[in-house]
Amino acid sequence: MRKIIVIGGGAAGIMAAIKAAENGASVTLLEKMPQIGRKLRITGKGRCNLTNAADISEVVKNIPGNGKFLYSALKNFSPVDTVNFFESLGVKTKVERGGRIFPASDDATEVIDALTKKLAILGVEVKNNSPVKEIIAENKKIVGVKVGDKIFKANNYILATGGASYPATGSSGDGFKFARQLGHTVTEILPALVPLEVEEDFVHDLQGLPLKNVRVKLLSDGKKVDEQFGEMLFTHFGVSGPIILTLSGQAAKLLAAKKFVELEINLKPALTPEQLDARILRDFEKFRGKIVKNALIELLPSKLIPVVLDLSYLPEEKRVDEITLAERRRLIEILRGLPLTITKTRPIAEAIVTSGGISIKEIDPRTMRSKVVENLYIVGEVADIDGFTGGFNLQAAWSMGFVAGNCAFR
Repeated sequence: MRKIIVIGGGAAGIMAAIKAAENGASVTLLEKMPQIGRKLRITGKGRCNLTNAADISEVVKNIPGNGKFLYSALKNFSPVDTVNFFESLGVKTKVERGGRIFPASDDATEVIDALTKKLAILGVEVKNNSPVKEIIAENKKIVGVKVGDKIFKANNYILATGGASYPATGSSGDGFKFARQLGHTVTEILPALVPLEVEEDFVHDLQGLPLKNVRVKLLSDGKKVDEQFGEMLFTHFGVSGPIILTLSGQAAKLLAAKKFVELEINLKPALTPEQLDARILRDFEKFRGKIVKNALIELLPSKLIPVVLDLSYLPEEKRVDEITLAERRRLIEILRGLPLTITKTRPIAEAIVTSGGISIKEIDPRTMRSKVVENLYIVGEVADIDGFTGGFNLQAAWSMGFVAGNCAFR
């Protein structure tokens, strides 16, 4: 019987262990934490966003970090397969906004319990509290992994240690160190899906303010890089929320390249400049004789009004009937492009996923087998793969784990 060791008990590692065991291999799963699936417990705010209802091409589009590499894996194990797999384990699912698929129970614990039960049924030996200290290789082939004073041996090894985000879940970047020692190339490690810090002090006054239906543009040295429409949130250090997280991976790479990075927030993207001007004039007419600070209460959240007026060089106490055309145009300019200067991302420990990792050029996309080490397979976030929020990162993990588990037993 072929023996397989899986290093890491996250989504990709668990799936790889299950599939290898289903194929008849003797599988040992080594997990450094007291329990497997620690990161799964916090995905989707504890609800576990299992996958997305998008088709394969759409999934690839939502994995900007080398999504095309996953075409073969996704064809072998698609989002539909993921749903069917969990349904077979007794986990009922539901589809929510944006195609996000969750367990019907809204409970990540149900998912982990189902996976744990499946591993037990298949006879997978799960060894928690077993951090791998060293991967021992000779002549480009692994001969064992060291845990404490003990060395575990197998025919094939699956590296599923995760990235460097959320280290409290066990993803502390160990896999990158092992990969380098084995001769693999590891691309630059950066945070992705992470809040951004800004230079402007006024965000302190906006802390906790959510904005819906806004359009945020990401700029590098004054040139547009990308833009997103949806929800965001001001924090004490800068900005967060869904569309900010989506833009953050690109922002991190630009900052690493020493670029000047900015955001422009269009607070009223549904209105053309002419329509917005007409709206402002109607409000000014309605609040004739009032100061401009009080005339914008129907247009903007109260917290935001002083900031917008300050950036527009408009005194809060100026009466609306005294505002000039030039001042109104400046107000419209800020409403359609409130500027923020990005200074850095939040630490990688706060990132949802890691950008960068083991180079995909050194991994066979059909099998997840290393092109550098003969009996090594590489899956999950330890590889240079990262996607947007919405279940895409977990789908990548399930698909990669499925393929590796299916091929490593041969």
